[in-house]
Amino acid sequence: MMRINKNSLVLFLGALLSMGINGCGSKPETENQAKSEVKGPAAVQVVMPLEDQPDYKLTLPGELKPYEQVSLFAKIKGFVKTISVDRGSLVRKGQVLAVLEAPEVSQRFQSARSDQQKFYEDYMLSRQMYERILKATRKDGSVAAIELDRAKSKLRSDSAAYQSAISNAQSLGQQEQYLKIIAPFDGVVVERNVSVGALVGENNTMPLLVVAQNKKLRLTVAIPEKHAQSLGKNTRIDFTVSNRPGKIFHSVLSRKSQVLEQQNRSVTAEFDVENQDGSLDGGEYAQVTMTLRRPDSTLWVPASSVVHAQSGTFVLVVENDSVKKVDVSEGTRKDSLQEVFGSLTKTDKVVRSGNEELLNSGKVKVN
Repeated sequence: MMRINKNSLVLFLGALLSMGINGCGSKPETENQAKSEVKGPAAVQVVMPLEDQPDYKLTLPGELKPYEQVSLFAKIKGFVKTISVDRGSLVRKGQVLAVLEAPEVSQRFQSARSDQQKFYEDYMLSRQMYERILKATRKDGSVAAIELDRAKSKLRSDSAAYQSAISNAQSLGQQEQYLKIIAPFDGVVVERNVSVGALVGENNTMPLLVVAQNKKLRLTVAIPEKHAQSLGKNTRIDFTVSNRPGKIFHSVLSRKSQVLEQQNRSVTAEFDVENQDGSLDGGEYAQVTMTLRRPDSTLWVPASSVVHAQSGTFVLVVENDSVKKVDVSEGTRKDSLQEVFGSLTKTDKVVRSGNEELLNSGKVKVN
């Protein structure tokens, strides 16, 4: 009687099972390969770019600044004798805000005035002497010609000395005027950094007073580079500030820089804002909404057509039943349309729903 080894039987059954499993798996793989070989071209929908010049809104932050602001320093060294204003004081143009005391300046000015008077008297005496000698020379032989020349030279010298004394006195007189700190325009004092008795001038880096014009303000807004050319001379804006909720203010473009700032690649626009009632404060931040319009027509495609990939930003254009990549840069967006710039024409067939995989799909079929 034949005996069967149990270990040999187990190995035999395992081999049969392995052959069966491999045989079953090979059939679906063959079918999938056949299916992939008969798969047709990818179906896509296309649109043509829209050429348009629409108005669009842009919201940006802005900053309200005083229309004019100046820091007042002492031009000459001296002590603060009086100061008649404080932080928040309203001032008028030409008003004396503070008076300095510098005795040496006043003394030099008085000395210069005395010198001016002395040189004036010398000049007048020389002039009289010259006129008398000139009159005497009309009588032949009464006065030598050399005396007339000497008198004329003395007159010129005294005249020059007198003019120099006038200039010196005016210069010292101007320095004495610097002892008065004058308001350069109507406004409000926003800083006061000194008190009576303080020594100011020369090496002091801190201003005595800071005066700002608050009845008129400048609203400055940084316009990004891609929107700079859309800013027209009559661009109107609406803006709000946080301390006046619900209140909307208006203005029109007053001026703009014609050169892009290199740091943030933007153009600074300024809007003058009347503030006679003092409802706004200089230094506030504002939320600005403006309506812009491109100077020329541009191309627009559905936002879904623009592909953002590691290789860049592009759209897909169908040409001869295949797709090609056209690099673009984005402008603004309006509803479902995206403004694009690049080597694109309004007759190109742009894939409505672009994706990077279509570049490797070979032929495509347009639905």
